[in-house]
Amino acid sequence: MLGAMPTDPRLSRRAPAGAAVLREDVTDAIRSAVFEELAAVGFARMSIEGIARRAGVGKTAVYRRWKSKLALVLDLVSAVAAQGLPVPATGSLYGDVRALLEVASHALRHPLASRVIPDLLVEAARHPEISEAIKAALLDGRQGIAAVVVREAVARGELPEGTDPDRALDLIAGPLYWRLVVVRGDLPAGYLDDLAAVAVDAMTGGRAG
Repeated sequence: MLGAMPTDPRLSRRAPAGAAVLREDVTDAIRSAVFEELAAVGFARMSIEGIARRAGVGKTAVYRRWKSKLALVLDLVSAVAAQGLPVPATGSLYGDVRALLEVASHALRHPLASRVIPDLLVEAARHPEISEAIKAALLDGRQGIAAVVVREAVARGELPEGTDPDRALDLIAGPLYWRLVVVRGDLPAGYLDDLAAVAVDAMTGGRAG
């Protein structure tokens, strides 16, 4: 599941090693420009020139921070992954699942994320480095959160021992990702409530509620 995409796509992240004297406002402007450029033209057509122009800086300012557009995108994806997601603690499996869906839907509906993520997933097939970064950003942290949600639900007696957190994550995130990123459909009123109930029902084998 995708981490929360910031409303302002500029990410607060320490400058690369050896570049401590670089102006942070310029670095933030470049990162913001990368998000916008990815959304506008995609990774394949994105260029350092276009990023610099959008950020209002010279190409040298970009190259002083990153050696290539691939390095820049990898840094950006890693920064998103490092933000992490809070583990829900609502006191019930349904509440935790509903909270996860709320955060994920907000992130996936972000105007930039909705255009950037599909493009990067295509590029991941061509660039193993992007594939690994996307995996870290979209999967690794969410697996940890799912494990906590499942463990707490087991402790409360809502789920049986041995429930697979990876399968739980598939049930929670899969339908939402399909609808928002693949089908690109809207979410009707009550959709997240219904989806949370269906996911919980599937995880509990119909014993919930």
